[in-house]
Formats: sequence, C-alpha cells, structure tokens
Amino acid sequence: MQPDQAKFLRDFLLPQLKSEQTTTKKILSSVPTDQGDYKPHPKCMSALELTRHIAGTEMWFLDAVITQGFKDDEFMPKGLKTGADVARWYDENFAERIPRLEALSGEDLATPVDYIGILKDPAVTYLSLAIRHSVHHRGQLAAYLRPMGARVPAIYVESADEPFQQSAQSASS
Repeated sequence: MQPDQAKFLRDFLLPQLKSEQTTTKKILSSVPTDQGDYKPHPKCMSALELTRHIAGTEMWFLDAVITQGFKDDEFMPKGLKTGADVARWYDENFAERIPRLEALSGEDLATPVDYIGILKDPAVTYLSLAIRHSVHHRGQLAAYLRPMGARVPAIYVESADEPFQQSAQSASS
C-alpha cells in the first residue's frame, strides 16, 4: 500500500470509527449496574467481561495503528466495575487517540504491522478490524440487554425501546 492510499483509507475509516464509537458507548453504558455477571450461557463472557473486551480491544487496535505494533500490555484499569465505568474509560481513551491517528503520516499508516503472527498488513487496515470487532461484540452485548432487564438503545436507526424520532425539518421536506 502506498502512503497516499493509506492516508485515503484512514480518512475514509475515521468518520466511521467515530460514528460507531458513539453507539458502542451507548451499549456499554446500558449494562445494568447489578447485572455485570450476567451471561446467557456458561461458555459466554459475562456482560462486564464483554464490555471490558470491547473497549480494551478497540484501544489495542488503535494503539497498534498509532505505534505500528501490537503490545501485550493490559492497560484497562481493574477498578472498572460497571458498564458505565467502562463506557467512561472508553470515551476518554478514544478521544485521546483520535488526534494521534489524524496526525499519522502516510508512511506510518502504510507500515506493515504483524498481528499476532496471523496477518502482516499495513497499520491503517487495523482501523477496519477495530470497527468490525467492536460492532460484532457490541451486537452480542446488545442481545444480553433485554434478558438482563435493560432497555436496548437504538443502534443505527431505532430499537423497540428507542423508536426513531423523525425531526420536524425532515418530516416537512
């Protein structure tokens, strides 16, 4: 991948990443405080484990793009005990990384990065993987919400608990 192609891909993916982050934060914060241990099946992660996995892994992917390498560090604080705690941490850490991603050169973005011995792709391609990974597990967590007694927020347009509200301006068009 050429540096100009890598910058184009970054500029294409960042708005999507930002949009998905807003929705992911809503889903993370929807886990009821007293339901962090909920899991629909013994093989599943608990709701709190899943919130931590979503938020932590997304930062891991973003850091790999920023530093051109995956680190084995566990950087999520152990003190995050609720979905709301994880959502706040996620929001703060995401906001810190966006300017760093925007500042990367085309050469940085095009640098091949080894992903745990499975892939060796240009750094920028891991933005797409970050989005897909978070969306996948966010859907899993959203499916936990109703059985836990929580409301399910709208993900793209609406949910049964958060119906679409057409704005007055678009309704008159």
